[in-house]
Amino acid sequence: MKKLLLCLFVGIVFLQLSCSKDKELSNDIEAQSQVQIRIRNASLLPYDDIEVNTSGGINKFGTVADSQLSDYKTFDFAYRYSFVKLNINGEPYIIQPIDYTGEHKLESGKYTYEIHLDPESNQIFMSLARD
Repeated sequence: MKKLLLCLFVGIVFLQLSCSKDKELSNDIEAQSQVQIRIRNASLLPYDDIEVNTSGGINKFGTVADSQLSDYKTFDFAYRYSFVKLNINGEPYIIQPIDYTGEHKLESGKYTYEIHLDPESNQIFMSLARD
């Protein structure tokens, strides 16, 4: 009887360890298949209430001071440009893509959306860099 209980106990422990390894592997694969994006403020004014919608998710970046970088946020997928909403000196600015026809999803990895303010046209523009 003791041998049976011992075998049962060892089997349960083995299953537990095996399942936790599978879960760790699954988490690693999921992390590798995601896109991480940060914001670079390429202007001389702070950006407030930054929101990015990539169609693969919405993330809020808060405030990014002038000439600074935000932390990375994770998206399921993204394109080389996205919907961006932010405030500069209390005024709202938006980059509104029409569609993503012909665009390809970014490969998994880390990217920076660099956002520029053109003071003459009073508009913001975005460029993408792979980190």
